[in-house]
Amino acid sequence: MQQVDGKMVDGGMLGDANGVEPAPGRVKNSGKWQKPRFSRKALMKCCLVKWIIASTQPQDKDSSDSDLELSTVRHQPEGLDQLQAQTKFTRKELQSLYRGFKNECPSGLVDEETFKSIYSQFFPQGDATTYAHFLFNAFDMDRSGSIRFEDFVIGLSVLLRGSVTEKLNWAFNLYDINKDGYITKEEMLAIMKSIYDMMGRYTYPCVRDDAPSEHVDKFFQKMDRNRDGVVTIEEFIETCQKDENIMNSMQLFENVI
Repeated sequence: MQQVDGKMVDGGMLGDANGVEPAPGRVKNSGKWQKPRFSRKALMKCCLVKWIIASTQPQDKDSSDSDLELSTVRHQPEGLDQLQAQTKFTRKELQSLYRGFKNECPSGLVDEETFKSIYSQFFPQGDATTYAHFLFNAFDMDRSGSIRFEDFVIGLSVLLRGSVTEKLNWAFNLYDINKDGYITKEEMLAIMKSIYDMMGRYTYPCVRDDAPSEHVDKFFQKMDRNRDGVVTIEEFIETCQKDENIMNSMQLFENVI
């Protein structure tokens, strides 16, 4: 378990502090991985959503019952109906997200420094710089160095409410740092180390320095089925879907986005 923003969350893919994989007994009910159901309160656990919604919430208003219900939005992005069709957010949620997005980013674009600032606020006792860099690149699909609201909210929709396959495709894109269509052990280790750097100080007992490497060795051995030194999208998705521990641990992304 890790403590994030004052709450205890399941580290999942991090394993325990000694680098041991999650035990099957930690999987609820029948042991089958179940797609999490996101309420509005669950949606607000997302760091990126908190960031843009916080700027729109009146400071003296108790919003516990309606996290995303805000007053009428004056400015709306073009194609709001199209965005609603492309995502799994309601129209009101999109309006709320856009209002906060415009308040924080009047230019209509988010840059990498903004991402780093967001995660340094939510993980002040860790170093979130590298993780924020990788996460930004996963959202910045056209490698332009900035993210539009449309791309931002489509990515959030996949991460928070997408199907299992959609989430796994997005996770593969995150791990595929150089975007060549393959994941190397070095790329997987870089992502894992960035998560440990960001969250490691929240673990108890403290995480061993070699825990990320041990964890990556175990995951990579399972995923690289033909032993060619790289993991393809097909190997990644097939392995994840067949391994309950890995599927359960993929929920880590929902705790640190």
